[in-house]
Amino acid sequence: MDVTLLLRQCQLIDREPGIWVDVAIDQHEIVAIAPDLAVSAQKTLEVNGKLVSAPFVESHIHLDSALTAGEPRWNLSGTLFEGIDIWRDRKQSLTVEDVKARAIRALRQQAEHGVLFVRSHADVSEANLTALKGLLAVREAVKDWMTLQVVAFPQDGLYGSERNEALMVEALRLGTDAVGGIPHYELTREDGVRSVHRIFELAQEYDRLIDIHCDEIDDPQSRFLEVVAACAIRSGLGPRVTASHTTAFGSYNDAYALKLMGILKRSQINFIANPLINITLQGRTDTYPKRRGVTRVKELWQSGLNVSFGHDCIQDPWYSLGTGNLLAVADMGVHVCQMTGRDEINACFEMVTGGGAKTLNLGENYGIEVGRPANLIVLSAKDRYEAILNRSTVRYVISKGRVLVETHPPQTTWHP
Repeated sequence: MDVTLLLRQCQLIDREPGIWVDVAIDQHEIVAIAPDLAVSAQKTLEVNGKLVSAPFVESHIHLDSALTAGEPRWNLSGTLFEGIDIWRDRKQSLTVEDVKARAIRALRQQAEHGVLFVRSHADVSEANLTALKGLLAVREAVKDWMTLQVVAFPQDGLYGSERNEALMVEALRLGTDAVGGIPHYELTREDGVRSVHRIFELAQEYDRLIDIHCDEIDDPQSRFLEVVAACAIRSGLGPRVTASHTTAFGSYNDAYALKLMGILKRSQINFIANPLINITLQGRTDTYPKRRGVTRVKELWQSGLNVSFGHDCIQDPWYSLGTGNLLAVADMGVHVCQMTGRDEINACFEMVTGGGAKTLNLGENYGIEVGRPANLIVLSAKDRYEAILNRSTVRYVISKGRVLVETHPPQTTWHP
């Protein structure tokens, strides 16, 4: 058999340690996985027992605002709401070219860290839909090496302005992959509930996925998650629905949280936590003890619900740091969610790989199996624990059957 690319002696992430296999790729597809494959390859990579995984999946980011930290001013309070005010000013000067240039820079950064699947929210609260048009252009520009989903996100609320609902409909007509919302930021609770119902109507009308910024606040009375779950149960859309952030869930009293967990298990919706951002933005009005600001990740995972981690922000009005490295996100998740057991650490790695793939509804377009697209990464680690422990270098990024990125780890030399 002749193939275009062969990876020798791979420690596949789902195989027993020390059981190495070769992975043969022809054109865009994985065609064979077995020890000591007898094939002729145009290019061979000697993996030598390094960890081979499906790519990282960025399930929640805002590429339209990426790389704008300090523009037009810095977020001095560090709060979510000051960030929204700053972004409201910054987006007045947006152009499609500006959005495209920054978003592609951010995606290249992510790809260098092994990310090949990304879901980005695009603000559709601005009359010209500049952010959205920019990200739709980016989706087309990067399609040969990156899969980008775009969510129509009404940053100022679906009913925050009389024009916003019409803008959302126009965004869906332009071809977004998902419909979003922010019910806790609507003018009233009633508007928030109405917005969730409208989001489900639009998703069914346009056959779109759903990803709602839900209860991203410390207020224990913010309870739109139950509305999302109820709509998911009644519509049967559960696996196509995602609740992002849900930070208020960490502030609910345990009696209500226990009742809600039963409803969530029935709904089978997906959850996204953003540990870097949630731990930074939330709890800002607390004195001490300060809340962690992250949803009940461990309990959701223990209940069998799908949870993924996202970066959320890269150097923008809400978070001036961030490099796009999802191992940094997983590492923060391990700590802030107190998931330090071996199985729990493995689960945090899953939350930036397979869990994200499930959230994005990737199906058979993701995973290292014969017949699937040849998207995979090689890490300088032997297992998930070591990858998170060391934030291991992604040695090779293989996108659609070709080596997209090659990175050499730093070398340390002691001079006694």
